[in-house]
Amino acid sequence: MSTGSVNSVGSQSSTQTSSTDAYSKLNAETFLKLLVTELSNQDPLEPMNSEQIINQISQIRSIQASTELTTTLEAVLLGQNVATASGLLGRTITGLTDDSQTITGQVDRVSVVGGEARLQVGDSTVSLKNVSEILPAEVYY
Repeated sequence: MSTGSVNSVGSQSSTQTSSTDAYSKLNAETFLKLLVTELSNQDPLEPMNSEQIINQISQIRSIQASTELTTTLEAVLLGQNVATASGLLGRTITGLTDDSQTITGQVDRVSVVGGEARLQVGDSTVSLKNVSEILPAEVYY
C-alpha cells in the first residue's frame, strides 16, 4: 500500500504542474461553457442541486476576480519598473547585458520589451532586474 502512495505522490507532482498550466489558460467563459455542458448532460434522475450550481458559479467569479487582480498587479508593476528605469536616464549603472557581459555606462534610453523595462547603455541593453549598481549622480554647483 505504501508503494502505491509513493507512486501516487510522484505522479501527483508532475500532474499538478501541468494542471496548473492548464488552469492558467481558463477564463470565466470557459467555466460557464463547462457548467452549461454539465447541466445539459446531467442525469435526470439525479440532477445537480442548487447548492452545487451556486458553488460552481462562486468559483467562476473567484477565478475571474483573481485573473483581473493579477492583470492589474502586473500593470502596476510594469508602471513602477518604467518609472524606476526612467529615473536612471543619464545615470551611470553597472549591470549584465543580454549576452551576460558586465557593463558600466550611462543610461541613454529606456524601453519596454515583452512587458519588461530595459535600459540602453551605449550599444548594449540591460534589463532593469540585471542592474547591480547605480553610481551617484554628479552634482554641479
